[in-house]
Parts: sequence; structure tokens; C-alpha cells
Amino acid sequence: MLICMQSTSVRVDVVTHRSLKTIAETLDVSVGEAVRLAVRGLRQELMGAELTEPLSAEETAWLDAELG
Repeated sequence: MLICMQSTSVRVDVVTHRSLKTIAETLDVSVGEAVRLAVRGLRQELMGAELTEPLSAEETAWLDAELG
């Protein structure tokens, strides 16, 4: 089944493009898929960093609130 997906262009320098092509070939995916995977990984990394930050006083109070 062919899925038609909208796309756009992103300008990168030659060295970055070469790196993306190498990664894509290593993973046996397209350059676009390699970028998608990289963005997903970065998003997960940022989310993980946010989750390790200490809770604010408001968040702690909300979590400690009595139900009822």
C-alpha cells in the first residue's frame, strides 16, 4: 500500500548530509527516515531530562493532596 505523505525540504551543510546518508545506509532506511528517528530520539532525550528535574512546590503539593 502506497502512502502519500506531505514533505518539505530542510537545508543542511554537506558534512551533515553525508553523515545522514551514512546513518541511513547503516540502518537501511531513507535519509528522511533517519532524520525522523533522530528527531524522535532527541525528543525522548529532552523528555527524559525534563523528568529528572526536581518537582516544583506546586507539583509536590498537587501530588500530596488528599483525594476525597
